[in-house]
Amino acid sequence: MSAPGPLNNTLPPHREQVLSRCSGSRQFIYLRRAAIAFSYPIRGIWYFSRRKEFWPLFLGRLVPLSLISFFVYFVLFSFAFLPQFFFLAIFHGWGAWFNAVVLVLGEGLVIVQGLFEGFFVDECRVDVFDATLIDLSLKDLIAPHRILFEDAPNSVKMLGKPTTPACFNPWSTIQIVELVFFLPLNLIPYVGTFVFIIITGTRLGKLSHHRWFQLRGLTKAAQKDEIKRLEWDCVFFGTMAMILELIPVLSFFFLLTTAAGSAMWAADMEKARRREIESDAGRVVYLYRDDFP
Repeated sequence: MSAPGPLNNTLPPHREQVLSRCSGSRQFIYLRRAAIAFSYPIRGIWYFSRRKEFWPLFLGRLVPLSLISFFVYFVLFSFAFLPQFFFLAIFHGWGAWFNAVVLVLGEGLVIVQGLFEGFFVDECRVDVFDATLIDLSLKDLIAPHRILFEDAPNSVKMLGKPTTPACFNPWSTIQIVELVFFLPLNLIPYVGTFVFIIITGTRLGKLSHHRWFQLRGLTKAAQKDEIKRLEWDCVFFGTMAMILELIPVLSFFFLLTTAAGSAMWAADMEKARRREIESDAGRVVYLYRDDFP
């Protein structure tokens, strides 16, 4: 009897064909992109929490911003929740409590975001974003845009004063107007709350790459092209980020962790972009040598 051959770990041919067909299908690709984009805000929480050098950025503003957030939501839930709940109950029945909670959280988010601007939260998010890119071996992307202290013990302390305009999310009244405008979607039974979160989250997702575009020096037209290319992904990244930011009191913490998640996403795309450029350059050199032996 001949000796048994090595174990075959491959799938049967028909299963391999099915798997290959599914992985290459348009639907599978879109689902995969959605899952990856959705994961980055969650991965940002893990990344931020594990890096002690980021903690001072959070703790330095923790007390005032937490007190502000707590006070805003305390007032809203004390005086605005019940009237809105009884009004929504006319359309939704007793299940209106969920819509009323999201409605009040959305109102609180509008107020809190406006107040947070006075505490330089955007500046803090830029620091988190830039430090994360440095940790992920993209210091060359940051160096032209801010002073870096090369002998610093970690990426956060390495960050000096920006030498070019630095903004994580461009603040505008349009964001507040949109939040207020779409809040009534919560009046729609069953689906209204989810539509509100997805619509407002989509804009949040599109803004999450502003700093990356800024570092690359893209024009407004080029930024629009990039956003259009990533529009599907931005829906899911922004939706997850929006859900996190609606959590009372912890919204400031999640603003920073989402900045870390956004930087992780940008780093992956930047490295993929550079690999593609290098691959194209290598192909051109090969063709040139082939033509001229």
